[in-house]
Amino acid sequence: MGTHNDAHIVWDWNGTLFHDVDAVIGATNAAFAELGLAPITLERYRELYCVPVPKFYERLMGRLPSETEWELMDAAFHRHYTDHRVRCGLADGVEDLLRTWASAGRSQSILSMYGHDDLVPLVRDFGIASHFIRVDGRTGPSGGSKAEHMVRHLSVLGDVVDPRRTVVIGDAADDALAARHVGARAVLYTGGSHGRASLEAVGVPVVDTLSEAVAQAERLAASD
Repeated sequence: MGTHNDAHIVWDWNGTLFHDVDAVIGATNAAFAELGLAPITLERYRELYCVPVPKFYERLMGRLPSETEWELMDAAFHRHYTDHRVRCGLADGVEDLLRTWASAGRSQSILSMYGHDDLVPLVRDFGIASHFIRVDGRTGPSGGSKAEHMVRHLSVLGDVVDPRRTVVIGDAADDALAARHVGARAVLYTGGSHGRASLEAVGVPVVDTLSEAVAQAERLAASD
């Protein structure tokens, strides 16, 4: 485990460590079909996707979904995602990146908006749980912002993690906003839910591979 002076990475899960973009699109379109909405391409998804998720549906529908519609959409998505998820795996090179970062005496953790009870066994089943000092998924209803979860996540890790030497690596603008909220840095990865243009608009480094993300994280954590 690292010390309070060591660099720390907070990893996002979906679309970052876990390469599930195909499952996300498949589940989204299966849910849309149930609700009478037209299917969406990956490019269109990346162009429109945002959090909180109801705002994403507003961009698609031209209005915010009602509470009943949102509940139906959310339940349908998660039901179909569970079916599609089994065909997905870790992003390229993840195991080596995690092992190398940990072997250098640095710490890392996972903070995800994926349900905690689903996330923890999935991380364990991939054989990578030992690389993390903490794994936190979402508890409570879906659809919120990551910032409040980031506050709690780093608060629990307060004895060993300094936010000023922490870098969040994720695939969504919300990851950078959550990092900013706690005084951490961020690197955004183009392999997940957002297109490059929307990521670059946040004003943090944007990379196309996770190895680039880790190299950026090392530089950011070492800078004043």
